[in-house]
Amino acid sequence: MLVAVGIGPGDPELLTVKAVRMIKEADCVFVPGNVAKEIISPYRDDPVVLSFPMTDDEDYIKKCMYKNADLIVPVAKKGLAVFCILGDPNFYGTFKRLCDIIDEKYPSIEYKTIPGISSITAFASASEVNINGGILITDGSPQDSKILLKVKNPKKIMKNLKTEGYREFILAEKMYMKDQKIFRNEEIPEKSSYFSVMFARK
Repeated sequence: MLVAVGIGPGDPELLTVKAVRMIKEADCVFVPGNVAKEIISPYRDDPVVLSFPMTDDEDYIKKCMYKNADLIVPVAKKGLAVFCILGDPNFYGTFKRLCDIIDEKYPSIEYKTIPGISSITAFASASEVNINGGILITDGSPQDSKILLKVKNPKKIMKNLKTEGYREFILAEKMYMKDQKIFRNEEIPEKSSYFSVMFARK
């Protein structure tokens, strides 16, 4: 099993309890550079540092991804491989690209993610900015997705978003609580909890 663990924005004390436990229990821990290695150093002193180059050379990036997958997969086949990533592994991270390579070359490998504090929520705290109301978050690429909070009438919202060209919908209700539910597309109910988030993608 491969588990990607979000290790937050930089302070080792901002890792979740679950993240620390997974790092300590792992058969091997992998990190994407020395910054991540330093962040987890209070909990693990033997991580394998992988190369994830900051470059526009897509061929070189893909070559490194294949090499990293070849290092991680033997551990994931036999036990627990933990890949630590700054922020959150599903929020503007490199983990998805790594998984695409693993799916292609090693389709039997299972993987999952453990969330971490993202740069967005870390920014709000570090700068003492209180965020309420609608916001736009972008890395400059075309906007093809939306995240909606407190979605009490998800079916109605989904219907309206379809008229704007959105085609993929996921509703998460009471995330990480004992009665968490995840609905996709036509499974999405008429009503939902206050503790709900909807994702929509064109």
